Amino acid sequence: MATSSFLGNRYWVLRHGKSIPNEKGLIVSSLENGICLEYRLASEGVEQAQLAGKLFLKELKENNMLIENVRICYSPFARTSHTAEVVASVLNIPFDGPQCKVIEDLRERYFGPSFELLSHDKYPEIWALDEKDPFMRPEGGESVDDVASRLASAMAAMESEYKGCTILVVSHGDPLQILQTILNAASEQMESSCSDLASRIQAVRVPSILSQHRKFALDTGELRRVL
Repeated sequence: MATSSFLGNRYWVLRHGKSIPNEKGLIVSSLENGICLEYRLASEGVEQAQLAGKLFLKELKENNMLIENVRICYSPFARTSHTAEVVASVLNIPFDGPQCKVIEDLRERYFGPSFELLSHDKYPEIWALDEKDPFMRPEGGESVDDVASRLASAMAAMESEYKGCTILVVSHGDPLQILQTILNAASEQMESSCSDLASRIQAVRVPSILSQHRKFALDTGELRRVL
């Protein structure tokens, strides 16, 4: 994806490293459960986060991007905050300093009580529903468009607070798929039709685009440049 003039920062995404829920094959998607320390990274996930941090550092150096211009914005879930903390350590950035910020709108997609703490083998049921209608909510949970809406708010907050920064967004599988989907589509909007970020994102929140979010799937610990 090419750098887009409608954004004031450069963005990278990182899916959290392999977590204890990943190892147990559990869906942990509610904020209440997600922040529990028992659902942090597994040891393999810590290694994945360290590798991602080293890869990100390499990319920064190759592109002459300064560490002091890096911002790490992350979901409040234990597995994402743990990942962000490991990456910050690799970059020698104080995790409790101004370069790292938790953003609640980057949290995991809530799949609803019918899926919470059950087997992750149930994910295909949700994704099949997404393909059919990305505005349809799993019972008690969030639709693709619900997540797109709060990710638009997260982007607006980051664009408002930071200028000329390299931002690493540390989040989860579905939210990062959806974020890439809307940013990729927004970057392809004609300049004349939509100039600002909010308008561009609003214009691409349509079924034909949102239903395709699985195209942007990430493995645990996978780093990717977005815009």
